[in-house]
Amino acid sequence: MNQTEIISIFTKKTLGLTFVLSAAAFAFAQDKVGVSGTVVDKSNQPVAYASVTFSNKSSKLLSDATLTDEKGNYKLDLTPGNYDITIEAIDYKKSVINKQITTAGSIGALFIEPEATSTNLKTQDIQGVVITATAKPYKVELDKRTYDPSQDIVSKGGNLQDVLSNVPSVSVDTDGTVSMRGSSNVRFLINGKPSALLGIDDGANALQSIPADQIERIEVITNPSSKFEASGTAGILNIILKKSKKTGFNGSVTGTLGYLPQTNLNTNLSWRKGNLTWFLNGGGGYRESKNTNRTDNYFTNVTKIGSTVQSNQENISESQNKNYNASGGIVYDFSDKTSFNLSGTVRTFDSENSGNVTYNNQLFSAPDTFRNRLTNSVNNNLAFQGDIGLDHKFDDKGQNIALSLSLQSNRSYNDTDIDETNNGNFELQNIINQTTKNKTLIGKADYELPIGENSKIEAGYRIDINQNDYDNDVRESTVNTPLLNFLGTYTYEARYKEMFNAGYLQFKSKIGKLGYQVGVRNEYSNVDIDYANLNPADEDIRSRKSYNNLFPSVYLSYELAKDSQFLLNYTRRIDRPRSFFLIPNPNYNDNQNIFDGNINLNPSYVDSYEFGYSISKKKFTINPTIYYRHQTDDTKMLVYNEKETFTNSLGQPEDRIVFHTTPINLGSDDRFGLDLNFNWDATSWLKFLGNVDLFGYKTKGSVLYNTLDNDGNPIVATADFNGSGFSTRARLTSTFKIDKTFSFQLQGFYRGGQKTAYQDRKDMYALNLGASKTIWNGNGTLSFNVQDIFNTRAMRSTTYGENFTRESYMQWQPRQFAVSLTYRFKQGEKIEQPKRKKDVNSNATGDDQQGGPM
Repeated sequence: MNQTEIISIFTKKTLGLTFVLSAAAFAFAQDKVGVSGTVVDKSNQPVAYASVTFSNKSSKLLSDATLTDEKGNYKLDLTPGNYDITIEAIDYKKSVINKQITTAGSIGALFIEPEATSTNLKTQDIQGVVITATAKPYKVELDKRTYDPSQDIVSKGGNLQDVLSNVPSVSVDTDGTVSMRGSSNVRFLINGKPSALLGIDDGANALQSIPADQIERIEVITNPSSKFEASGTAGILNIILKKSKKTGFNGSVTGTLGYLPQTNLNTNLSWRKGNLTWFLNGGGGYRESKNTNRTDNYFTNVTKIGSTVQSNQENISESQNKNYNASGGIVYDFSDKTSFNLSGTVRTFDSENSGNVTYNNQLFSAPDTFRNRLTNSVNNNLAFQGDIGLDHKFDDKGQNIALSLSLQSNRSYNDTDIDETNNGNFELQNIINQTTKNKTLIGKADYELPIGENSKIEAGYRIDINQNDYDNDVRESTVNTPLLNFLGTYTYEARYKEMFNAGYLQFKSKIGKLGYQVGVRNEYSNVDIDYANLNPADEDIRSRKSYNNLFPSVYLSYELAKDSQFLLNYTRRIDRPRSFFLIPNPNYNDNQNIFDGNINLNPSYVDSYEFGYSISKKKFTINPTIYYRHQTDDTKMLVYNEKETFTNSLGQPEDRIVFHTTPINLGSDDRFGLDLNFNWDATSWLKFLGNVDLFGYKTKGSVLYNTLDNDGNPIVATADFNGSGFSTRARLTSTFKIDKTFSFQLQGFYRGGQKTAYQDRKDMYALNLGASKTIWNGNGTLSFNVQDIFNTRAMRSTTYGENFTRESYMQWQPRQFAVSLTYRFKQGEKIEQPKRKKDVNSNATGDDQQGGPM
């Protein structure tokens, strides 16, 4: 059986294997019994929303808790044993009794007495209740979906990139590129704001530097409302970092060991008493990675003797990465209506990379030419962020204002030394020094005004000032010029500055079972680019652009029942080019594969429509969504080749084929499909979390460009991006609870191929495994995981050019495994915020210390 057949079999069976192993785990189930009862007062009247905690006398790991419903009834499953039962409710005295649970059934009525000063009126809100029931990992709201990574075993001890690989509707490519529903134009936010912690261009290195255990939840916003910034045509991923809500002093420490070699140690500390809360998170880690990138180029229409007909390139790079992070902050409540928050974060990321690029140029009628390009580079990245905020409630009816200011900076040094040989003989040396600096200021104001029982007006203003400075030096020495000289075209200084002002207005209301939200956002932005290089033939460039756009949004919901509703929405969004894409010559790490920026690149726009249904029961949640996106002036990557003459190792002139990649605005891109998310608690020990995205795509656009044929003659060629097709993405996570202390997970992932006239991208799949054991009477957790068990997570594609075909293979990280240990100490009681009256149109994000997402 050949490799192609083996891959095909694994592709078809990966997700099926998860179900097979799910069935096999039934033997490990632990028997529980269903227990029910009621809570009543001395008049035998039911007590609604009382907290009922069953504390197992032999092991607190077997303990559980629940709330009574509006009729004072409750149900839960317990392991037989001896329990202390604690009953608590507002305006009632705490009551504790002991019972032996042996069989299923009702344990009768539990009595609770009112406080002496209580009027014994029915309490509608719950305050200060301790709940230990497990939350659902996936929740659907009006304009977002929320994912809780705390139950994600396969990413324990990992980082943000590992967590994102498990989030419904999100996929991570082998090079760290994050996409939603097939589009990589995703906007990242941390606690509702852009963050210096993610670097200038949201690269994979930044994602790897944020520990998984510092993430409280991830909000997946596929169609953001007018309240959010309009950038990111695929949607927004809002990363909410942990801030403890427990009283007293609390903390946890997590250590991780793994292979490819990795070590991590992170801690989360917090203290809360009275009006003051402070938190401190920090840690660091070491991680090695190995990247493999192969390209095989086949040239056609070769007529000139000695011309290249085939070139093969293999790039294997290894890196050693170190990261350290620390964040701290305080929240002070001046009163029950006004609070102040202040926080700061620092993050460093250092890496050493070594790469070996092998070129094999097979000539038409001459000996093959073998070149080696050895690369050694050092990167140092330092990021700061400071945030200050003030929240004020004007009254108890929901009128409030939130003010915040964020100051951020990011500095990155990247020094690279490259030595190239030709058939073992020295040919050239490159020394590249790159410095990038970023400074950002974000100011926000958000206001909410309730109108009556079901309506609300929201308004806000935001200003962003962002500046990126690039300083790039490239020096080269060759056989004929042994002294290092600057390459004028690629030695440059550039400044990118963007400032935009935004304001939004939204109105929410409800008529019967119909809820609606309409809004509009206006963004006015100015982009200034100054660019100059050392090439005398190139003039300095000063580009000034301004954009003013309106971005409307409409949301409708129809409530069929308390736990099910239809959702319909429309938004318009913008894809602003990355600053890196606009700098004319940003990259020269590989002199035969060069990325060129395009200073004339413009934003693209998307109109997005969604129609969904959501039903959420106790044991399952199902959320199918039909979507359609139409994007104009889409950004596409044009790949073309040129023939350049250089001096080889013998001091003789020689022609070389050089590939260039540049972003361009071209045509349109339509995406439509069905995005199905679900979680199902099949039994008390078996749970499923799944996502299936079935989508079609239709791309339009072709462009003429100037290039050279293989004889060195100038020609005009056509790059055809037209294409349509159908593809799939699927992920299934199965969690098996062996007992109260031990669980394991299997996760299967599959991404179908996509094809246009310009490129054919093959399918990709992977299977991950994780296990978690609670130890030390619930204060510790021991976890183990294996990423990409069969080492199949690699990206394969074929690109078709005017006079060449390119086969590409990329594997960003091979199979790896990790063991992590978490210790928790001084866990105080969790103080929940008072329950607010349910707002069916609520789209509040973040937490009570965040100040809104604008």
